[in-house]
Amino acid sequence: MTTVYFIRHGIAAERGTYANDDDRPLTEAGIRKTQRIAQHLHELDVTVDLILSSPLVRARQTAEILKSANLAESITISADVAPGGDMKRWLQWLNDWEQSGRRTLAMVGHQPDLGNWAETLVWGEPIGRIIVKKAGMIGVELPATGSPIGASDLFWLTPPRLFIGT
Repeated sequence: MTTVYFIRHGIAAERGTYANDDDRPLTEAGIRKTQRIAQHLHELDVTVDLILSSPLVRARQTAEILKSANLAESITISADVAPGGDMKRWLQWLNDWEQSGRRTLAMVGHQPDLGNWAETLVWGEPIGRIIVKKAGMIGVELPATGSPIGASDLFWLTPPRLFIGT
């Protein structure tokens, strides 16, 4: 069985403030809130074998904050986790990664993709009902054998306010 934590990037600069949307960084408030959430996750003994991050600046910054809180020792950047990423290619990567014996993954990405991917794993298709708030998290357990599509279990859906208040 593999555990995947889908984590949305923290609060970022407003859309349209950068010529290239991929370059939007976390705001100061986004950094502080993400650090507080990462610390709470560390206190809950959440650790992963790897953080897989979208290449966009705000996601990479979020991944670095999670790593700094000792949730993982390393980060890998993947275009498959960028907005509009390829879930089928990610599932193939995941299968190959699991062959090395690793079983816990944090994936830092974007909405609506994170919610859609979690829904696909749990219900077999995206239905647009799971919304991952900025710096929020979804935990999904994938089965040990067979396709995880429609066969996975949702075990954690946490908005950031549960860790840092409103």
